[in-house]
Amino acid sequence: MRMDILVSYDVNTEDREGQKRLARVAKACKNYGQRVQYSVFECSVTEVVMERLRAKLKSIINPKTDSLRIYHLKGRREDYLETYGVDKYIDFQDVLIV
Repeated sequence: MRMDILVSYDVNTEDREGQKRLARVAKACKNYGQRVQYSVFECSVTEVVMERLRAKLKSIINPKTDSLRIYHLKGRREDYLETYGVDKYIDFQDVLIV
């Protein structure tokens, strides 16, 4: 069963190591969902994939300087989201015409 999650992160980039962590977190998130803002990704994952993503992100961040939030979203996207301005979201569960 799939679940929708929102991944948000804030990585301290004051040093080179922080800049590398930021790039690694973004790259990891891109493998599981789509970027909707600079440090925010919407993902539709299974429980197994969720555990894999959580473990990957926790292994990258520095818990003393960085912040990682994973929100579990309930219901359909239309039920919990209001968006204004640019919204480049693509519903990959829907029919895609190429």
